[in-house]
Amino acid sequence: MAPPTVKTSRPGRLLAVLAVLILVMLISILRGDIIHPGTWHGDFKVGLGLDLSSGTTVTLKAVPEKGHATPSSGAMSQAISIMNNRVNGAGFNNALVQQQGSQNITVSVPGQGAQKVVGIVGKTAQLRFRQVLLCSGVSTTCEPQALVSGAAAAPSGSPSPSPSTSASPSASTSAKASASPSASGGTGQAAGATRLGAASAASPTASPSASASSSATAPASPSPSAAASGPSVAGDSSKVSKPVLALFNKVNCADKNWQQKAYGNNSNAWDDTATQIVSCDSTGVKYVLATAPVTGQELTTASAALDNQTSQWIVQFSLNGKGGRAFANLTTQMFTTYGGGGTPTSVLDQFAIVLDGSVVSAPDIQQPITGGQGQISGPSTNPFTQAQSTKLANVLKYGALPLTFHTQDVSSVSPELGSAQLHAGLVAAFIGLLLVVIYSFLYYRGLGLVSVFSLISAALLSYLSVVLLSKYEGFTLTLDGIAGLIVAIGITADSFVVYFERLRDEVREGRSLRAAVERGWTRARRTILVSDTVSFLAAALLYIIALGDVKGFAFTLGLTTLVDVVVVFLFTKPMVTLLARTKFYGQGHKLSGLDPARLGARSPWRGSRRPRPTRPATGGAASTASEPPARTTPKEA
Repeated sequence: MAPPTVKTSRPGRLLAVLAVLILVMLISILRGDIIHPGTWHGDFKVGLGLDLSSGTTVTLKAVPEKGHATPSSGAMSQAISIMNNRVNGAGFNNALVQQQGSQNITVSVPGQGAQKVVGIVGKTAQLRFRQVLLCSGVSTTCEPQALVSGAAAAPSGSPSPSPSTSASPSASTSAKASASPSASGGTGQAAGATRLGAASAASPTASPSASASSSATAPASPSPSAAASGPSVAGDSSKVSKPVLALFNKVNCADKNWQQKAYGNNSNAWDDTATQIVSCDSTGVKYVLATAPVTGQELTTASAALDNQTSQWIVQFSLNGKGGRAFANLTTQMFTTYGGGGTPTSVLDQFAIVLDGSVVSAPDIQQPITGGQGQISGPSTNPFTQAQSTKLANVLKYGALPLTFHTQDVSSVSPELGSAQLHAGLVAAFIGLLLVVIYSFLYYRGLGLVSVFSLISAALLSYLSVVLLSKYEGFTLTLDGIAGLIVAIGITADSFVVYFERLRDEVREGRSLRAAVERGWTRARRTILVSDTVSFLAAALLYIIALGDVKGFAFTLGLTTLVDVVVVFLFTKPMVTLLARTKFYGQGHKLSGLDPARLGARSPWRGSRRPRPTRPATGGAASTASEPPARTTPKEA
């Protein structure tokens, strides 16, 4: 019976696939610079974490709310989101805010000058309540997104109507007429716009006597400088100081770094209660805001609730005595002058809630809030959702951070230390690689060339992968990540060791090298896949449950495990197949690492004879002698 044929692979195709993969990765990195070789060095940069460059890490510990042993997950998530916004808004790139355990948050900011992040992330933001003086946005009406009214029950201390309240209609008419020049910007606010007011408001006709003099405080016509800002500007520029008006015309709210460009990193510039400020909201609407007679320190409670009368979500809040009095004076003046009997006549009836210098909400005043309690609701056409009301309540209640944080640790890495750590990591990787190469040549001799070029291929693919991730996903390599890359050297070495040992086992059994290459690969392939699968699952699990920089180790370990599978299938095995066809390896040279005599083969390829089975002698006599063994050639093996 003829011996079974051995299936041979086509190594050229597999090596071509690997070459195409590397070419695609290079093109993805170079893109438009592919025809400008002089700029290639800038395209192959790897983003470095702060432990390999420079930067600051701050660890903050949250103080649990009353009655709780640990902070709620929702409060921690909101704090992380707010810290991210603060750090990014301060102009820091590649900042990382992570939760560690149930109470700790770490903020890592790479780059020089990052020490000032300490004063940014941990502070409780300053909450301010300011009247809108000017407004400019994509809408010519600058419509508010909330409505503010007073408490459900009419406050017992609210002022009684004065004899001059009959003048209120004419006063509001006068206010409306005097506001008409700014109608193109903000007059005639939509009745359904969101507003700040009471749940069951007292009748607006019972407004304080201040309404009689409302015509005296009606907004003046916009000045030419305000009109020059564009037709969408609404409000009263005569109430704005010249420096603030100039800044208003300069600020571009479409720029995410508008605050830094306008004020730098000086938080006092927008937190000062005695000065006017320029601000933006999340939709890009630009404001000039008046001084802040009421701050978050005067706010006692704030909560999201479902209005029983309208079945809509609202935010209820209350102020202490000082804040209640200041709020009453401000809302009374705003409503009687610009309220228009419930239909606002100017953006000056809007009341901005300002957090960290940015407008969170700018609702209309629906009635004077004189009892220290009020509510914020959405417009009838677009009422608040539970999530929206809860978020606004948290902003009011906590002043940005829903928890109090204490600084536990601050560690800074200088550029010199980061450079030293990077150098140490690269030296460790080089030493590990050199030891594997030396071992490969001492033990596997000529096969060591395959292991060396396998390691080079794995290093090239890993490097290109890290460059691509840095370029398109913002990946930064940390010291822990380098540790994962060093461990990957052992994973790649383990794969070709498994294959080489299977190959040598087949040679020991007397098979030719070509047959041993295919049979050994069939036996080794499953072991390699199982080993790499276990390594990848361990890396994935570690990445999921790990905290901080350990994630970097897990990520690079998982990445290089995938690279190892690609290298073994597309380079190591095809290269051994090609070498088996050469005279040096195919005939088992003593320096090839596949010498049958050195490996102790049972039936060496060269000069050995295979015993023939005995046959009964002809003529009735059984022959007890056996034929001499025949020579075995590589093709017969």
